[in-house]
Amino acid sequence: MHTIKPMDTAVIIESARKTGAIVSAEEHQINGGLGGAVAEVLVKNYPVPMEMVAVQDKFGESGSPEELLKAYHLKDVDIAQAAKKAIARKR
Repeated sequence: MHTIKPMDTAVIIESARKTGAIVSAEEHQINGGLGGAVAEVLVKNYPVPMEMVAVQDKFGESGSPEELLKAYHLKDVDIAQAAKKAIARKR
């Protein structure tokens, strides 16, 4: 999903049914981001465990893309860790 609007609710619900857990990952502040929009779709239609990987309400900094991804915990290992946490909460 590359934008918040229009939200592809059908894909989110289908993915939740198929996997039983959802992880959103974005290079954006956690507040008001994709994760919150996905969570709204899930809570109204098909609640499942969810984790959000995003910038945790911190001011932006300068640096190389690699440095910034590491500093804000947006690396592949962070996404994998979030997926493991969501999966562990599945019933």
